[in-house]
Amino acid sequence: MSPRQTLNQWLGIETLLGKIFNLTIITLVLISAAIFVIQTYNLPPDLDRVLDLANTWILLLFILEYLLRFWCAEQKLEYFLSIYSLIDLLIFIPFIFGVFDIEIGFSKTLIWFRILHLLRYLGAKTFLGIINSENNLIVTRICFTLFSIIFVYSGLIYQIEHVINPQSFRHFFDALYFCIVTMTTVGFGDITPLSEAGRWITLAMILTGISLIPWQVGDLVKHFVKESQKVRVECQDCGLLFHDPDARFCKHCGSSLVEEREYSNTIRQE
Repeated sequence: MSPRQTLNQWLGIETLLGKIFNLTIITLVLISAAIFVIQTYNLPPDLDRVLDLANTWILLLFILEYLLRFWCAEQKLEYFLSIYSLIDLLIFIPFIFGVFDIEIGFSKTLIWFRILHLLRYLGAKTFLGIINSENNLIVTRICFTLFSIIFVYSGLIYQIEHVINPQSFRHFFDALYFCIVTMTTVGFGDITPLSEAGRWITLAMILTGISLIPWQVGDLVKHFVKESQKVRVECQDCGLLFHDPDARFCKHCGSSLVEEREYSNTIRQE
């Protein structure tokens, strides 16, 4: 096996090392998100520097992961243009601008998109081998979508409004409170964005929420309806219990279901 194939296995979820590696990446994503939230509060300078250093090392590991995945990809242009690659490149922009001392206002807002790095793990048919059933995967995607919308837009609102409206948007929790109140259509009105950019982001948050969440809930309902129409025919090889009414082979292992179906029909007739 070539070094590229070996490394590709480590980056996947098929092996134990691959699962450990990807669980480590997921943990680092969550830690970096926590660092962003903590740094919106007034911290001692020494603690702030430690968090900055930790965040820099985490980002360097993400860059290394991206380069390794790019090297292992057979179709490099296709991988470069994939949604996962573009998200990774998006979250690298603030770091790259910082290295070259380039000051662009919007670059700091991009740090909040780092949580979207987890999309890579929710697009597969299994979540690291831990969540395998389609029902649980759909529910996990819905929860992640809701969490991502609230987290990303809370960060964007804070990053923009804190500069011009520090009394209302003092820290991340104020932005989180505003986003949840707005998305649930409660709208107390005690906190409102003052900038035009903040209002546009609020509109984008509402539109994102009402378009993505119902769409994914619809997928869940369709899946439940489809599952309710399946018949109980146990596969003797893998043990899968339910199959489509006209299925002749197990969709999990490919074994024939003809004998099992005939046996089930005989039992019902008796």
